Amino acid sequence: MRVETTKIAGLLIIHPQVFGDDRGWFMESFNQQRFEAVLKELNLPIPNFVQDNHSLSQKGVLRGLHYQNKPYAQGKLVRVVQGRAWDVAVDIRPNSETYGEWVGIELSAENKTMFWIPEGFAHGFIALEDNTQFLYKTTNYYHKDSERAIMWNDPTLSIQWPLDQVEEVLVSDKDQVEALFIK
Repeated sequence: MRVETTKIAGLLIIHPQVFGDDRGWFMESFNQQRFEAVLKELNLPIPNFVQDNHSLSQKGVLRGLHYQNKPYAQGKLVRVVQGRAWDVAVDIRPNSETYGEWVGIELSAENKTMFWIPEGFAHGFIALEDNTQFLYKTTNYYHKDSERAIMWNDPTLSIQWPLDQVEEVLVSDKDQVEALFIK
């Protein structure tokens, strides 16, 4: 696998090695030893994954920006296995030099790219195609009372969502009434 660092320390873009021929393709979607080796090389903490989640979204569905408070904070390793999504992580670590900054990346079944989002980030995505299936491994269990969100279109964050690629943005009632980001 090839790993790219981003402008925010800890956020990683992972490109798995894909072996293809006229029959199709094969890839390791996750290998704990290789993932740990990369994180050790970058002096990053090693996560322990405890839960896998799988969602299906139609084009224009926007989920986020979600996070969980400590002690239930979650790191997430995310990827798209069908369709396309634009994925965003926002640094919400109060003492971070990049507090309030964000990174966005397109994840798709075609590019097979993964995004490692450690604890301390709000996370969201918008589906760019119908029937987009999104998988993520988490480092902590879902805990409803610790769940929080930031408005996806918070003016302070100025996230450049690719809204020109969808006809309509579909956001849950819960995500429309969440808090604004405080810088």
